Amino acid sequence: MLSSYRPSGSPLSSQWKNFQRQVFLKPIKEFREIDIIWPFPDTREYYEFKPINYFSYLISHEGAGSIFSYLKKKGWVNTFYSNLDGAIGFSFFEVTISLTPEGLDNYREVIKVVFQYIKMIQESSIQEWIFRENQDILNIEYRFAEKSSSPANYVSFLSRILQLPSIRECVISGSYLIKKYDPKLIKKFMDLLRTDNFVLVLISQSFNDLDQREKWFGTEYKLEQINPEFLEELKNLNSNPELKIPSPNEFIPTNFETHKQDVITPITQPDLIKQTSLTKVWHKKDDTFWVPKADVRFLLRSPLAYSTPLHSVKTGLYVNLLNDALTEYSYDAYLAGLGYDINHTTEGIIILLQGFNDKLLVLLEKIIHEMKNFKVDPKRFDIIKEQVEREYSEALKDITSQDIQEFYPKLLSYIHIETFSHGNLFKEEALKLNQIVEDVLHSKPLFPSQLISDRGTILPQGKKYVYQRDVYNSQDINSAIEYYIQVGDLMDINLRAKLSLLAQIAQEPYFNQIRTKEQLGYLADCGWISDIKSIGLRFAIQSVKDTVHLENRIEAFLDKLQNIIEEMTEEDYQKQKESLIIMKLVKPKNLYNESSLYWDHIESGFYDFDSINIDVAELRKITKSEVLEFFKNTVHPASSNQKKLSIHMRSQKISSSPQTMMQMPERPIEGLAEGLVEGHLEGHVEDALELELKPNNEYINDIIKWKSSMELGPASTPVLAVNELMTKLFIN
Repeated sequence: MLSSYRPSGSPLSSQWKNFQRQVFLKPIKEFREIDIIWPFPDTREYYEFKPINYFSYLISHEGAGSIFSYLKKKGWVNTFYSNLDGAIGFSFFEVTISLTPEGLDNYREVIKVVFQYIKMIQESSIQEWIFRENQDILNIEYRFAEKSSSPANYVSFLSRILQLPSIRECVISGSYLIKKYDPKLIKKFMDLLRTDNFVLVLISQSFNDLDQREKWFGTEYKLEQINPEFLEELKNLNSNPELKIPSPNEFIPTNFETHKQDVITPITQPDLIKQTSLTKVWHKKDDTFWVPKADVRFLLRSPLAYSTPLHSVKTGLYVNLLNDALTEYSYDAYLAGLGYDINHTTEGIIILLQGFNDKLLVLLEKIIHEMKNFKVDPKRFDIIKEQVEREYSEALKDITSQDIQEFYPKLLSYIHIETFSHGNLFKEEALKLNQIVEDVLHSKPLFPSQLISDRGTILPQGKKYVYQRDVYNSQDINSAIEYYIQVGDLMDINLRAKLSLLAQIAQEPYFNQIRTKEQLGYLADCGWISDIKSIGLRFAIQSVKDTVHLENRIEAFLDKLQNIIEEMTEEDYQKQKESLIIMKLVKPKNLYNESSLYWDHIESGFYDFDSINIDVAELRKITKSEVLEFFKNTVHPASSNQKKLSIHMRSQKISSSPQTMMQMPERPIEGLAEGLVEGHLEGHVEDALELELKPNNEYINDIIKWKSSMELGPASTPVLAVNELMTKLFIN
């Protein structure tokens, strides 16, 4: 019988005293969490039934009447989910709860609510409509699954699935579909969630007096029996009238018509279908993937959003509070394959809706009405403020919930709306979606001068700047450097082609030299980067070593890179070039990928939709000698033309002097394994550290003063004038 199941071969089976125990852990990273873990048998043979899905679907729900909704209103939790994990022969069912500080203080009450909900669904009959709803959602997800953006990840996924005992015809569908309904099997598994067979894990940096240390990473912990009186409370819990089984999901799509037709040549850019002083609307009916889905994005430009640091923080808090408030309503849409996201940028607020288009309009209306009529909950404000405190530090200190309530109507009073609708939507539907935003927000248009986009900083010719600051966390042993070489105008096609080819050549040897050979750090990256109207080459490292040493090693690599280019055969050069061209010409794998490609051009303000083909044509002309000349004249540190800015984020464990490096401690740093620090193996002989910068570098002492003295580049301007795009539309 499953109800008397005792796991054979399970990590928890060696001593029964491990059950009804609690573990207190002290992490390096600041967070608070509860994990409630039950042992389960190996569930792989039940892949056609998926009995765990039924109660996991209910326990993890975030809608009205759910565990999460109830605890969130109490101000005790940030996130909540459940999942099944394990290996051959056994598994675990886990409930994971991210806590607020108040939630940590009341962690026993949090656990009681979880067991109250479990008791409620255990005492209720298995309801077939819940099973069928979950089954329908998974059927739809499988039926309209799009290609993965990462073939490597998909292969990894399939390799795991092949270990399951499903028949070969069900290798792919077996992980998605529920084929058989067995309420007795569901009940048997659900009854394993008992009060006498679980382990409780509590995680917080606030825990002290922990008497044990984990062998490999030195994590402090304490293991003890759960209080018997508390266990008795859990066994005799009363029902909670605020906890309920969710209502039927009204967001499950029913209309899957895509109006598919034969297309010889897909359209390669969206159409501009509306332009007024208030709005600009772009649209492209999907003619490639033919799925009943849409990707709709709105950029609400507001100069107020980033006009001061304080306004930027307030905009961020408003967006976070808005997302938080919409969770309960939008969860059903999320389950049914329709998601949304609201973010803030330097230009304002971006709203993204993505998924099945059948009920997309309903979700958009709710989001926009909430934006317009939002009421800030002071309790949720305090929780959200605590979550983002590390990001904004001092700027948050004096902001109140009332400040946000008074600020956001001003933020939305004058805006410009730029919309892009892509997918299974006709032009009329795209215009209707945009009209909802216009009508509900009822904003006034910006002045033309307020529509001028941001302008980037132009580094002076031949100048090399270094800006250093401490890492925020005083206990973090890691430092980081970003070494940026600005090379010129983003719209210079020839320059863009040479830079992207140079980045392609540099990438593999940089990783091999910095990470593999010199072992400077686990994170080492390089590539080309664009910033408004400028492009450049960037090199990044995260390491326990001094940032001055890291900068010198980057410049040593650039010396080596010149030799690599010089010694490269023509055949190898052509292979590098062809590899880059192939990557650029890779077609989007799914609707979201294609939408993101178009949106990048819209958000930038250049509307350069044909840039890939233009770049490829230019790349085919570039010779090795041109790349070498460009590198020597513009990128190499010895060049009088190099324009460099390096940002050093220094660990506070390193001496404040940029010329010195702290001595490594005699004992292992707290929280790290003995003999292993950020990928440096015990016995590895350290090279001498280079702790002096090369000549001609200038330290930036006052970043505000420095920025105010720099020249600004031009704002972005469309490659094709907008009035020409409108003219083309009317002609067609």
